Amino acid sequence: MNNMSTFDISTLSVAVPEIFLLSAIVVVLLLDLFLTKPFKQATYYLTQLSLLITGVMAFNLIGEPEAIIFGGSFILDDMASVFKVFMLGGTMVAMVYTRHYLEQHSLFKGEYFILVLLSVLGMMVMVSGYSLLTLYLGLEILALSLYTLIAIARERAGAVEAALKYFVLGAIASGLLLYGMSMIYGISGSLNINEIANFAANASLASREMLILNFGLVFLVIGIAFKLGAVPFHMWVPDVYQGSPTSVTMFLSTVPKIAAVAMLVRILVDGLGAMHAYWSDLFMVLAILSIAVGSVVALMQTNIKRMLAYSTISHIGFIMLGFVTGVISGYGAAVFYVLVYILMSLAAFGIIILLNKKGFEADLISDYKGLSKHSPWFALMMLIIMLSMAGVPPFVGFYAKLFILQQVISAGFVTIAVIAVVFAVISAYYYLQVIKSMYFEEADTKSEVTAPMDMQLVLSINAVLILVVGLFPDFWMKLSISLF
Repeated sequence: MNNMSTFDISTLSVAVPEIFLLSAIVVVLLLDLFLTKPFKQATYYLTQLSLLITGVMAFNLIGEPEAIIFGGSFILDDMASVFKVFMLGGTMVAMVYTRHYLEQHSLFKGEYFILVLLSVLGMMVMVSGYSLLTLYLGLEILALSLYTLIAIARERAGAVEAALKYFVLGAIASGLLLYGMSMIYGISGSLNINEIANFAANASLASREMLILNFGLVFLVIGIAFKLGAVPFHMWVPDVYQGSPTSVTMFLSTVPKIAAVAMLVRILVDGLGAMHAYWSDLFMVLAILSIAVGSVVALMQTNIKRMLAYSTISHIGFIMLGFVTGVISGYGAAVFYVLVYILMSLAAFGIIILLNKKGFEADLISDYKGLSKHSPWFALMMLIIMLSMAGVPPFVGFYAKLFILQQVISAGFVTIAVIAVVFAVISAYYYLQVIKSMYFEEADTKSEVTAPMDMQLVLSINAVLILVVGLFPDFWMKLSISLF
């Protein structure tokens, strides 16, 4: 009763974006029940409007003083607000591409958009979570929405299998994460990130307490590595990417990565930063394995979605290297990399969706033969995307890798940086395969682009931004570092 009497309703202003989005989900769900088939498009526009308004609310909170509410379980800081803006913006772009795909494959259902909004809500809770329980709650809202999204095309070969595989392995990862959290809670006596940080920084801890803390830490790292798709916990990534509808693969591979990095920051940097020497070694091994396996196995892929899955694993390795450094500029480099990766990945899957037709998915590298002849503009867009992913200057992908490698070398891990560069050069081969297919091979059949103008326009802007941000990367680098 005492806690209830001291509750200040004005503190809810900190969580206004989440409260609005939850209300919007309820409204869109109810309206969709009564919309007849000719008006089903309204669900899409309401979804975009909800995301836009939530994004504006989150943007308005940037620069506000740090606030912790709900008994220390929810935090508002600049990292949370900026991440939310990028997540909502990325989801809006993904939805523009998604609408074309859903119409082409008879998947345009209100439930799809509701599930996307629910997953975004889960991500926002993860980004602002300042308690192990809140972080886990956000993670499960996100995960359950994604499981259902993957299986939404039940008649599609491989979709249900992909959903089951993701569900089973995701449940194992969640169990390991929860077990790690329970051990941290058991030894520290708190779920609050700040209190866990104070406990971990206590130099007078007994050896038994340190042992249990390290044991819990290992389970936390394994759980987070599962969610990120790092080697050797990557087995779900290629199968889920290939089996899912392309629009779901695009969403799965982009925006949730911000939430995963946010959870990593909250638990390991904010909560267990004092134990960096312990978890950075684990991250170093995971990062090198991810870069190596992702770069080499992708060379053998003929399915472009599967190739991009292994490419994602390699990129995750680079992101993890930023956290190995243990310095603010290294964490900033990792955040910059994840934002750049999302920009590139959205554009890559956008091109795949653009070339989709009714009953046909352009998911083989051979489907891009001769694209430069019949769609020179979009072949150029794909060229920019592939070169950026390969890390070729002046595209933004080059600066993302450079920024990470600079921090790794500054931290004294020169050998690690050399290994990462070698595998980055190897990975360029499979990106060049797509370029070779588009520009140097003849198309088997002529394929016209039939996507709506709004998608073509947004996709063009998306791809051009890869070049523009690459020419002026300083602002985004400084923004990423300022979040810490």
